[in-house]
Amino acid sequence: MPIVVQLDIMLARRKVKSKDLAEHVGITEANLSLLKQGKVRGVRFETLGKICQFLNCQPGDLLAYQSDEENRS
Repeated sequence: MPIVVQLDIMLARRKVKSKDLAEHVGITEANLSLLKQGKVRGVRFETLGKICQFLNCQPGDLLAYQSDEENRS
């Protein structure tokens, strides 16, 4: 998939635990884990907004595009 979720990187930069973020956003830790792994098909803008608010970041800090060529290497 060309969209890569970099949520784990932002959590580490902000020194925030997944548990605290999940509680603030209102999702389970299991669903947050799936999101961090990029194993979800989509994310609601409301959820993305709450994550960005809690981590004081932009959506572009959490998501990156990788071309198919970059994925192969």
